Amino acid sequence: MFKRISLFILTNLAIMVALSVIYAALTALGVLDASRAFGSYGPLMIMSALFGFGGAFISLAISKWIAKWTTGAKVIDAPRNDTERWLVDTVARHANRVGIKMPEVAVYDSPDMNAFATGATRNSSLVAVSTGLLQQMQRSEVDAVLGHEIAHVANGDMVTLTLLQGVLNTFVIFFSEIIGRLIDATMRGRDDERSGPGVGYWVTTMVARLVLGLFAAVIVAWFSRRREFRADQGGASLAGKDAMINALRRLNRSEESHLPDAVAAFGITPRPSRFGGLFRSHPPIEERIRALQSV
Repeated sequence: MFKRISLFILTNLAIMVALSVIYAALTALGVLDASRAFGSYGPLMIMSALFGFGGAFISLAISKWIAKWTTGAKVIDAPRNDTERWLVDTVARHANRVGIKMPEVAVYDSPDMNAFATGATRNSSLVAVSTGLLQQMQRSEVDAVLGHEIAHVANGDMVTLTLLQGVLNTFVIFFSEIIGRLIDATMRGRDDERSGPGVGYWVTTMVARLVLGLFAAVIVAWFSRRREFRADQGGASLAGKDAMINALRRLNRSEESHLPDAVAAFGITPRPSRFGGLFRSHPPIEERIRALQSV
């Protein structure tokens, strides 16, 4: 728990410091007019995009490092046994079929059956599986799970999700600022000549970011559920429909995912949402099985 909290704080602090430096540099170069920042929508949109896309892409760029650190995943540089050798060969076979470069292959110690893929690009990715999955699944089922993860990489799901998150972050920041300014101006009146934002601005902006952020989270979760259906179809194409369905059935009988929050959305085993179906990153496994059966 302490490790997760420390990672969250340090990651966000690093992102905010980096973006603040970039923003200050753009202001010094005259790209942004700091003196008119509260009176011009152009600089506001640039600032919103900078922070919105900047945070999303920095998270993507360090996603493999975060995944390895939070799960303790060990990359297989040289297979030490038959299982590791088969694992690397299977990933290589799937990667070759979909036309991507060989991902890093890793194993992490966890009793639950799970696997995930992440990485900044299709040709710089990581596929990791749990020891529980290797121990409790047949090889044909593991083959299908690996195909599912390779399909995520080949479909560019990580990059697409990052672009979507960046767009949504940008509009959340932009419109919360606009709403905050309008409410602040209404509360202060036209005759108030004080410079800078008032209390109304700060309170309204924070509330607006929370509300708009919830709407953005619903959209991201919806896209995440769509990509799971596509990855299941990819796994079925690479390893066989029956193998993919059998793997999902076995996952449906497994325990709740224990993946860290930083990579939970990328795991094949879903984590129940505390806020209802709209915020689920994965569809129910029963729906995924029915979708495959209907193909």
